[in-house]
Amino acid sequence: MDSLRLLILPGSARAGALSGQLAAYAARAAEHQGSIRARVFDLRALALPVYDGDLEAAHGVPDGVLELQAALRDSDGVLLVTPEYNGFPTPLVINAFDWLSRIPASDQHPAGLTATVNKPVALLSTSPGPLGGLRAMNTLRQYLQMAFAMLVVPQQYALGRAHEAFDAQGELRDARAVQSVQGVLDSLSALARSLRQG
Repeated sequence: MDSLRLLILPGSARAGALSGQLAAYAARAAEHQGSIRARVFDLRALALPVYDGDLEAAHGVPDGVLELQAALRDSDGVLLVTPEYNGFPTPLVINAFDWLSRIPASDQHPAGLTATVNKPVALLSTSPGPLGGLRAMNTLRQYLQMAFAMLVVPQQYALGRAHEAFDAQGELRDARAVQSVQGVLDSLSALARSLRQG
């Protein structure tokens, strides 16, 4: 069986970000299964300016967002790991997807939204607080389903007190957290495989 291609998007790129730690853990857990190739994708490296219609009119879409479109198109499923900024997903994520939606169809590439329509996606979140970023994750669920027609799996997991959740090797300390993350990965993998076979 061909390996499943999993694109993992951490919602924060700062050094030591909890979402980055969980994304790295999820990538290792996914690849440990032996049938998944995981790619952790750095949204900050795209160097996207804040979306501005005048900027778009003057210069078109930035080249960086075409990298995101290509990575999405090349994946069988997406895992988005978000922190919570004042109850909402990070501007890094929203801005990247806003630019993605503005890619016009051309001879070189299809329109931006073709990379997301019916694309399976699963959600994890992190926060030092007890709710684990649940509010941001639920906002993302609506955003990705309604604006981008992505297929968000029902299973999700919010890692509360995430600053205490990892050991020195980056592994999750709590067995229930391990099981919960694995459950999300399993659900995403099952949906992605069924769509690929269909």
